Amino acid sequence: MIFRQLFDKTSCTYTYLMASRSGGEALLIDPVLEQTGRYLKLLEELDLKLVKVIDTHIHADHVSAMGKLRDATRCVTVMGEQSPTEVVSMRVGDNEKLTIEGLTLRALHTPGHTSESYSFLMDDRVFTGDTLLIRGTGRTDFQNGDPYDQYHSLFERLLKLPEQTFVYPGHDYKGDTVSTIAEEKAYNPRLNVSSAEEYAEIMNNLNLPNPKMMDVAVPENLKLGLRMEAQHRVPSVEVDALLADWPNVQMQLVDIREESERRRDGAIPGSIHLPYGRFASHCSDAGTLRSLNRNADLLIYCAVGERSTLAVEIANEYDLKGLAHLPGGFRAWKAAGGEIEAID
Repeated sequence: MIFRQLFDKTSCTYTYLMASRSGGEALLIDPVLEQTGRYLKLLEELDLKLVKVIDTHIHADHVSAMGKLRDATRCVTVMGEQSPTEVVSMRVGDNEKLTIEGLTLRALHTPGHTSESYSFLMDDRVFTGDTLLIRGTGRTDFQNGDPYDQYHSLFERLLKLPEQTFVYPGHDYKGDTVSTIAEEKAYNPRLNVSSAEEYAEIMNNLNLPNPKMMDVAVPENLKLGLRMEAQHRVPSVEVDALLADWPNVQMQLVDIREESERRRDGAIPGSIHLPYGRFASHCSDAGTLRSLNRNADLLIYCAVGERSTLAVEIANEYDLKGLAHLPGGFRAWKAAGGEIEAID
């Protein structure tokens, strides 16, 4: 496995890059905007294709690089389903699996630092964001943070992982790079408590100043998604127009979400499933989309319209005609009362 721990000196943020092999798919966790060029250069040097970028929560101390990386690589942006950000390409729920070629991470909802904080477990290591730090824990006094929630996230989720599990946090201010669950149980002073009330008493009396970037970072990170106006840069069919013709739609619907999303949320009836991760190959001369496109115009949709916008742009580069997408995606279809088919 390719694994890199990258550090941003200004915010003391750790970003994690991983892939199962050289020349394969890659994933980044918690990238920092100012380091975007560094990430892209490293991906090129290691011959990796960035396919997913995860933010463990809405950051207050730096602006995320998710938006820039999406625009540069057409990767999928990922956050927990509780995230208040307006548009993120893919949302994961507690215990859902997130996959790239050769690697699987399990999402763990670990609120407390913020209400939407997630950790991600992969084999022998867990990426804890700002929930569990090395010899510390993330503050709980803003962004719907709650010390009682964090206590339960720590003592009922993370600290129940195998003791040899490596802990890779979202930040460190002392120069430490990695710990283990066993070490944190033994030596983390914040965890040396006998009750949630005792933990809350500690966290409620830290009296820390707000992060210097908070007033800039939080608003920027809430709007990193491909918003509705940007989704209209490619041909589109609005939900109202689709519903007006339903079910006598003259276009073939193509669902580009991942199978886990379809099983969780259902699909628009009559959709063909062609996941976004292989979209370019579907557009090739021998690809499924090209043969479909000979017989009908195609309407692409995803969860919120971000991936489908990028997909239509990819199709245009392959000179495929008659493609449009559904702005707002499946979420807009569901909100408008559109028919939904369960996926087994």
